Amino acid sequence: MDYGFIVSTFPSNVLVLRHLGVNLTAFRRATLRGKLGAGVEPLRQTAVVRFGTYEVGFQSGELRKAGIRIKIQQQPLRLLEILLERPGEVITREELRSRMWPDESFGDFDQAVNVAIAKLRTALGDSADNPRFVETLPRRGYRFIAQVTMSGYAANRPEPVSELKAVTTVPTPVRAEVEVLQPKRRSEGKTWLTAGVVLVLVALGALGIVLWKSHLQQGQSRAYTAIRSLAVLPLENLSNNSQDYFADGMTDELITDLAQISALRVISRTSIMPYKGVRKPMLQIAHELNVDAVVEGTVLRSGSQVRITAQLIRAPVDEHLWAQSYEGDVHDTLALQKKVAREIADQIRIQVTPQEAAALGSTKPVNTEAYENYLKGRYFWSKRTPEDTKKAIDYFGEAIKEDPKYALPHAGLADIYQITDRPQLARPEVQKALALDDLSAEAHNSLANLLYLFDHDWAGADKEFKRALDLDHNYAPAHHWYSMYLALKGSKEEALVEAEKAYELDPLSPVVGANLAKKLEESGQDDRAIEQAKKTLDLEPNSGVTHAVLGIAYQDKQMLNEAIGEYRRALEVGGPTGEIRGLLGYAYAVAGNRGDAEAEIAQLKEMFATDKRAALDLAVVFSGLGDKGSAIYWLEKARENHVRDVIGIGRDPHFAGLRNDARFRAIAQSVGAPLPQ
Repeated sequence: MDYGFIVSTFPSNVLVLRHLGVNLTAFRRATLRGKLGAGVEPLRQTAVVRFGTYEVGFQSGELRKAGIRIKIQQQPLRLLEILLERPGEVITREELRSRMWPDESFGDFDQAVNVAIAKLRTALGDSADNPRFVETLPRRGYRFIAQVTMSGYAANRPEPVSELKAVTTVPTPVRAEVEVLQPKRRSEGKTWLTAGVVLVLVALGALGIVLWKSHLQQGQSRAYTAIRSLAVLPLENLSNNSQDYFADGMTDELITDLAQISALRVISRTSIMPYKGVRKPMLQIAHELNVDAVVEGTVLRSGSQVRITAQLIRAPVDEHLWAQSYEGDVHDTLALQKKVAREIADQIRIQVTPQEAAALGSTKPVNTEAYENYLKGRYFWSKRTPEDTKKAIDYFGEAIKEDPKYALPHAGLADIYQITDRPQLARPEVQKALALDDLSAEAHNSLANLLYLFDHDWAGADKEFKRALDLDHNYAPAHHWYSMYLALKGSKEEALVEAEKAYELDPLSPVVGANLAKKLEESGQDDRAIEQAKKTLDLEPNSGVTHAVLGIAYQDKQMLNEAIGEYRRALEVGGPTGEIRGLLGYAYAVAGNRGDAEAEIAQLKEMFATDKRAALDLAVVFSGLGDKGSAIYWLEKARENHVRDVIGIGRDPHFAGLRNDARFRAIAQSVGAPLPQ
């Protein structure tokens, strides 16, 4: 009778057998001897054991992570084998001693175990303080806590990756320890006893099925129902360093695919990239990003073949819910990414609309070289330096040459030209992107920005912002830009709501955090604005924009010395020089320090020769000094030079003293700047 099969298949039987007083340890040993033969260890019969992104072949003595071999010494590997024999159970230190060093005697056994455990954790990238694989139970022993699957796949066998496929990892039932009921006589009673045992075990098996299914359903309900937000951590590049752009691109695409699910909040790329190459406990990352679950994984590319391995971890208890590896040709990459996204959606049982399901199921054919160049363009654009921005423009251009019908490179160029104040170049790129793909949230967002900042088409911009958010409610830049649009329009409450949404999606972005502080300040919540600005500075102390916003909030509270200090700090760390000098000069002026205010005016006049935006900043300082004529003069200069931010003068509190001036109102109306009613 294969008792071991019954117990390992239906672990709930263990509870019943224990209730009947059965000794569990002896039965397990007897069962293993009966199944495998004396002295043969069960894992030696299994070619490979998988957990998370790792796989270990005990026959070959190899440990691999996403297919890449990891160096590990013999003792840590032997320790791992013992732990994996009974996942979820405590392995005592004495058992480790008897099995790892049965014939040895030495003075410091504890130190030997500690060293082996430490080496094993190093090989697995595990942590004693927040373990994901090997848990320490003080004064008792150790326990392997991750989900495990076993198969006959040989770890040292070459793996074909000619077609797209998925390998699913299923939770391995915990092995039970059960004692065999020994018969007292070798006679007729043996037959009756055997029959009785069979009947009891059959009944227990049936009961076990019911209990086990109930347990699984309850466990799955607890595991999945709470997941409404997640973060996709930067996929680890297991190829050479030149493939970093490819791994980052895979991360971006997976975020984009998952972000299409309206019932799910997905953290933006800006906030997850700081975790690239950083080893932090999952619980800490989830807390910092305020998410229910985390997706992590690896990307391995070799020539035209690619493998993506991903795993889903529920944050509150650091529980591994699911792991899979996907392999295919690089031409299948887009389909592969969407398959990963669909699997994750299935695992967390999130509600997906028919339209979202269709989007996750469809892929448009893309020229491989064009896709490669697009990923490189996004990679360099994300660095935001002038040199890298130039490289990004070149790569986007190459992508368009390779595939003129590819919409995303046009959207990438539009983003760059928008941020660098070249609307005349951004406009045709936006139009091309939309003509090729009207479902691009990025392109609709860029068009919205163009419409109100440069065309003064407020109604059209509102429509495009809403369209972008309908297409991708998780697109943080759309919430961010929409909040600024609403603030200029005078819809302060709505602007704050959008700023908060952007912050939920991108909590580590200094720009997004500073914008939320500014929207709090604009809505009259100066104390909350100060708190938010300080919170953002805790994450990025050298954010000039955030220091400037903190200065504005202090200025609202008439804390002028503190405001001046923050403006100075903003200049030191490299904030937008002209704008901050304007704020600093205004603060000097209202504090009665005319000499320092005039010094800032002199600096800004020098800047005006090469930076026409300085005209608007000069107007701010002169307004603080009460010199209306000079303020109007420089506002007119800003308008003549098409300074984009003139559109905000109508509601800018620095110009409150000019709002009744006919000349000021004429300038505001000419640029489409909304005025308070």
